[in-house]
Amino acid sequence: MDFQRLFLFLIFSFSVFLLWDGWQRAQNPVVQTAPAGTSVASAPVATTIEVGKPVANAVAAQQKNLAGNKITVKTDRFVAEISTVGGDLRRMEFLQHYAANDRNKPFVLLQEQGAHIYIAQTGLLGPGMPTHNSIFTAEASDYQLAEGKDTLEVRLSATDVAGARVSKVYIFHRGSYLVDVGYEIENNGNSPLLSSAYFQLVRDTSSPEGGSQFVPTYTGPAVFTEQEKFQKVDFSDIEKGKVKYPQSADNGWVGMLQHYFVAAWLPKDKVQREIYTKRLEGNLYSVGVILPVGGIAPGQSTKISVPLYAGPAQTSLDKIAPGLGLTVDYGWLTIISSPLFWVLSFLQGWVHNWGVAIILLTVLIKLAFFPLSAASYHSMAKMRVVAPKLEKIKQQYGDDKERLHKAMMELYKTEKINPVGGCLPMLIQIPVFIALYWAILASVELRYAPFFGWITDLSAADPYYVLPLIMGASMIIQTKLNPTPPDPLQAKLMQIMPIVFSIVFFFFPAGLVLYSIVNNVLSIAQQWYITRNLEAGSKGAAKA
Repeated sequence: MDFQRLFLFLIFSFSVFLLWDGWQRAQNPVVQTAPAGTSVASAPVATTIEVGKPVANAVAAQQKNLAGNKITVKTDRFVAEISTVGGDLRRMEFLQHYAANDRNKPFVLLQEQGAHIYIAQTGLLGPGMPTHNSIFTAEASDYQLAEGKDTLEVRLSATDVAGARVSKVYIFHRGSYLVDVGYEIENNGNSPLLSSAYFQLVRDTSSPEGGSQFVPTYTGPAVFTEQEKFQKVDFSDIEKGKVKYPQSADNGWVGMLQHYFVAAWLPKDKVQREIYTKRLEGNLYSVGVILPVGGIAPGQSTKISVPLYAGPAQTSLDKIAPGLGLTVDYGWLTIISSPLFWVLSFLQGWVHNWGVAIILLTVLIKLAFFPLSAASYHSMAKMRVVAPKLEKIKQQYGDDKERLHKAMMELYKTEKINPVGGCLPMLIQIPVFIALYWAILASVELRYAPFFGWITDLSAADPYYVLPLIMGASMIIQTKLNPTPPDPLQAKLMQIMPIVFSIVFFFFPAGLVLYSIVNNVLSIAQQWYITRNLEAGSKGAAKA
């Protein structure tokens, strides 16, 4: 296979690979969400529960459709709404993140109405214990984190609980997306109480607003344990019963992921728990954990609390819980994407502009690959110099492919040309390109990150397609510097390729297109310099 054919094959393979990489991340077709107001999961059965036995089925699949009052909580990070039905956290607006389609509105993660259903629910399992169907009361309907205070407590009291006094307690923290959610249980009866608590996230299958079908991202449950590490649990796998996560462990967490954001229950380690996922009514799915509360003697009380993280997905979340940083989905090239993003973040902290940081990162990557690129362009330049000789050989041997191939190999040997010498750098840089692609696409730090002018979001496509057109023009210039393929069909494909890539890049994040432009410009400069020097030397040798 000559160089031109191999070059075309690599470009085609790269295009197919990008499409495959996006397709394999694609979600199942969106299932229609339940109507607004549809309740979510179920009243638990009134039985004594012991963790370590299969108790997830105790959280049944039906829920009463009850209307409750709203309790509004405002901190420096978000505005939350708690329902008096179950004391569920049913809405959360982030004050420092904006809606995908409207920068003038706050981003909403948890919600029971609107684009999708996404709720954090808890309840107690045991005779007469309150579930997320039970009615709670609170002293006020509005709470706000006061100046000078680091925490805000919201206490709800369960009604109609026989033989016990149950309070559901939320503790919000300043400067944090962590919320402590727990229960205080006092046994007022004459017999011991044995109970368990469940903490679950419920969501429909709809994709988040602003998502792209061309570059889909994962939406759905995730489970982390020290035994099996980080596992995504697709909605379709839950429905088919193909889930493979550990159902019992003494560590780990459960969460619900969507592009840029995550909500996760983070129980303490060394506490036995049951992990479950369920298909619910109304095209809803749940992921949760069940924890033991323990026996409560008459006249005694106990507490149980589990932190809920609901906020942006960032690699730094490993400081909160092991493996939580893996919710930033860099895919199978994480080993490359993570250090690339670390360098990018370092550069951004220096120049305070993500676009400029991408340009500097491109320069660093180009410098790292400079020796390989030089060898590649040197090989291309030699191919360009000997192109007239190749054409002469082709005319000489005509359709005799065996003699033609032999003559070409002899020419390559005489001229000390490696016909595939320009391919290795290209093969090595493809994983770097894809890794940077997912680093830009998955990092919430680049969400709404401006560059200049009309580029106000480097994680989104260029709204006016200026950058893709510039990239296409740079590819045309590169094509002119490459040796002209002797095959007319190959030559035509080389001319069409910049147009095809420009159209494909219409849908790519502007930050990635910016990287491609800078990389192409640097490549053009390097290739032009090497080609000019080699052609000048060849002309000098011919005159001599």
